[in-house]
Amino acid sequence: MIGRLRQASAAGFTLLELMIVISIIIILAAITLPQYQKTIMHTREAVLKDDLRKMRTLIDQFAADKGRLPQSLDELVSEGYMREVPVDPVTGQKDWAITTGEDPNSLTGESGMTDVHSVSAETSSEGTAYTEW
Repeated sequence: MIGRLRQASAAGFTLLELMIVISIIIILAAITLPQYQKTIMHTREAVLKDDLRKMRTLIDQFAADKGRLPQSLDELVSEGYMREVPVDPVTGQKDWAITTGEDPNSLTGESGMTDVHSVSAETSSEGTAYTEW
């Protein structure tokens, strides 16, 4: 009879053991969560930098090929320079701030898109606003 009681109690975990394991898991999660969030933020910033660099290069290529500046990002898509307007990784939308200026190749003083920026009002991990990139 005593042997059966020992076998039955040895088969499971005690409440104390479960609480210790759960506490360890919570501590590990609390340590790794901030690092995970930093990694996600750095990844979004890297994608944003790359997208801005590519769009600026395409604006320059369009100007060199067509002899004029594009009027919008949609024109870059319709002319085949981009497949689609990329999503801003910070805002999650296809909303970009377009800078227009006088077209140096135009004889009649036309203007066009000269630069592109993120519309996010947030500050980057570098301490600068995303709109300044």
